[in-house]
Amino acid sequence: MTTPETVSPYRPLSGTEQSWYRAVPTGTGITVISLHLSRPIPAQILENAIHKLLNYHPILSSTLTPTSLSPVPSPPQIQTLTLENPNLSSIVELELNENPWDQPDRTEPVPTVFATVYNDSFLVLRLHTAVCDRVSAATVVKELMGILAGKDGAGAGVEEGRGSLGIEDLIRKEDSWKPFWARGKDLVGYSINGLRSSGLGFRDAGSDRRSEMVRLVVGEVQTRKLLAACKAKGVELSGALAAAALLATYSSKHLENNQPETYSMVTLINCRKFLDPVLTEKDVGFYHSGIVNTHTIYGKESLWEVAVRIHNAYSTAMSNKKHLTDIGDLNLLMCKAIDNPQLTPSSSLRTALISIFEEPLVYESSEVDRDLGVVDYVGCASVHGVGPSIAVFDTIRDGKLDCAFVYPSPLHSREQVSDLVEHMERILTEGSHGDDEVTAK
Repeated sequence: MTTPETVSPYRPLSGTEQSWYRAVPTGTGITVISLHLSRPIPAQILENAIHKLLNYHPILSSTLTPTSLSPVPSPPQIQTLTLENPNLSSIVELELNENPWDQPDRTEPVPTVFATVYNDSFLVLRLHTAVCDRVSAATVVKELMGILAGKDGAGAGVEEGRGSLGIEDLIRKEDSWKPFWARGKDLVGYSINGLRSSGLGFRDAGSDRRSEMVRLVVGEVQTRKLLAACKAKGVELSGALAAAALLATYSSKHLENNQPETYSMVTLINCRKFLDPVLTEKDVGFYHSGIVNTHTIYGKESLWEVAVRIHNAYSTAMSNKKHLTDIGDLNLLMCKAIDNPQLTPSSSLRTALISIFEEPLVYESSEVDRDLGVVDYVGCASVHGVGPSIAVFDTIRDGKLDCAFVYPSPLHSREQVSDLVEHMERILTEGSHGDDEVTAK
């Protein structure tokens, strides 16, 4: 394995990074972090803070090519824009659909980070997912806020070069090895399962697409009840959220005679603790992998019956190290879908019903938030290229469950997804009150 000491600032992209390089121009993998502030940040202070942030994490100053990653000397340009009657959700959606990386004729290097200030009240970072996964995005925004608030030392503890390799180069050989025949079998299995899986009904499969967002914020008391119910049932929050999504999707089909449907889901795993060397949240880059499972819903299952089934399938896959051995397989399938959209239902590029992170982000407001006047924030990524029908970005913020559900429009409509999310909330609320008979109906 290549050691950190031998890493050059110029290096080949890993397989996962190459996959994201190809996905982002299609519209998937535009990461957005948006802060609503009660008072403006002077432009020069913001520019200096971003300079310092990029010094902490040189990968964010990189230029991406189809095969390599190399540093560029200049930081991203900071834009200042004014909108009429802006709000956080509308700005997030606007940024999710700004794609500077979809310019094949552009000759000059494209930064991996862009910063925009709207109406002096909204600060937005837009990042290329190939160099910044969800954990990295959370680190970046916390450090930037710390720098802006004068709490320096945000980048302390980062061992230079440790996170400068791609995820595949940091997996132990014994953890990534898989026989050739097993790899072929898994590829066929993933393909067949994908073809036989159902999904959320399509509204308009022919028009150009954009990413839109529906947000759900659950009160502190109800969040405590839900987390307590998850603990009592021995499942992760992600399992409960996914189960509610599967049941709500089944219900939206209005099927007769309990006709079964099979749905694919992707659980996204933060692999930093499984790598060699072990990485921390301060090691910025893309270090997530996915586990794909399919689940058949008959319509009479309870929330917790499905959640336990999801948890068991995911746990078994983790025990078999599928999150490490199958990275290349899933990257290959994603790229095949990009190149051959006709292989997906209605050429929709939908590869699963839902994607969800293994663990939610946990965020507690601090003195830094108060100093900067942070009113609200949202972090998520676009999905209107290849990807699921619904991507869930869940955070426990100050004790409240805060979820951004991102979906491709008009493939799915806002009304359709809003109804689905409302049904999910009802299922979760009833289930967390001890009613174990909550079903899709």
